[in-house]
Amino acid sequence: MLGVLVPSETLPMSCSESMPLVVILMGPPGAGKGTHAGPLSEQLGLPHISTGDLFREHIRSQSTLGIQAKSFMDKGNLVPDVLVLDMLFDRVSKVDCKNGYILDGFPRTMPQAKELDQRLGSRNRIIALNFNLPDSTIIERVIGRIACKNCGRPFHKKFDPPKIEKVCDNCSGPLHQRDDDKEEIIRKRLEVYRVQTEPLINYYAKQKSVLKEINSQNAKAQVFHDVMEALPSTPTAVSR
Repeated sequence: MLGVLVPSETLPMSCSESMPLVVILMGPPGAGKGTHAGPLSEQLGLPHISTGDLFREHIRSQSTLGIQAKSFMDKGNLVPDVLVLDMLFDRVSKVDCKNGYILDGFPRTMPQAKELDQRLGSRNRIIALNFNLPDSTIIERVIGRIACKNCGRPFHKKFDPPKIEKVCDNCSGPLHQRDDDKEEIIRKRLEVYRVQTEPLINYYAKQKSVLKEINSQNAKAQVFHDVMEALPSTPTAVSR
């Protein structure tokens, strides 16, 4: 169970206090980025910005950007940079991002990473957390994912099933599976990840103290503990 906090000594406190913290969640689809993004956001007091959520928000409203993004997502392809950047940088300009934010699903390509670095400059502290998980485990996790249409509460058919089949424990809303959580789509997404996104690991590894490796095969509580340990001068969550 999470909740006991101890101070981290990774960096002097004055460093993190003077610079907004930008946490980049990396790793293949289904590796646990979304699972830990919410608790991490709550623990740090920073907004969680998921490009996937931004896309789905535009898709629900049937905006021009949303229609274009859906055509790529349904095929398991990455959404073009121009669409991602249009949505993302508008979002991080909001006042709630002044102390930093958590990026989930961005950057996914080298041009995106370089554009992000250019816009952030040296005014922010960047940490890239790379969640590691074998493809076979990823596929099993992803094809079993379901979520509530009303409140968004996630479930898993095998690892975290609802008490009543197809009914949300939280609000009794209907459960559904995302169009891009089918096996053929996730295999395609993994192929795309290896070619276009995996090189970002080397990119951030070359930057001093930016890349942190997270073993996502561990138990959920342990993974979150490892995530908090990897961050500079933040409270660190440990198991009770």
